[in-house]
Amino acid sequence: MTSPVTRELPVTVRAFAQRFSSTPRGARLARRLAVLQLDRWGVPYGSGTSETAALLVAELAANAVTHGRVPGRDCELALAYTPGRLLRIDVSDTRGERRPALAVPEGPDAEGGRGLLLVEALASRWSVLDRVPVGKTVRAELDLGSLRAGERGLLADAGQPDRDRSAGTGP
Repeated sequence: MTSPVTRELPVTVRAFAQRFSSTPRGARLARRLAVLQLDRWGVPYGSGTSETAALLVAELAANAVTHGRVPGRDCELALAYTPGRLLRIDVSDTRGERRPALAVPEGPDAEGGRGLLLVEALASRWSVLDRVPVGKTVRAELDLGSLRAGERGLLADAGQPDRDRSAGTGP
């Protein structure tokens, strides 16, 4: 008896890493570089995956430069992309003692406090990891299979109860 032949697509993980200054300008640059790199990898600018990734990078980078800033130290953006399967976004800073956590904004007029709620809503999962030798990495992952190759709209996917979400606050 012969076993059936199954064809699996080859797995090619594409990686990108770039340091950026711990400033608002650096956070904007991180978002732009992420979208540019995704476009080079075949994720079109303006697609659902591209827009979702841009928003996740913007929120994580803004948090890194606002709450994780150490003067004279850079932040880092790292992307790992497996076509059709997974996009991993890592934003690292050097303030390991300041761990992000979900918080409810203090009213509708509050100027902040919604960034991680957006990350929670848009990412398949997110977590906070220790960074060696110093600092932390906030990781957000998008399961691309559940996004139908990233073509659904940015907000059409948010808030769906069937999605697996987990938030970590690290050790």
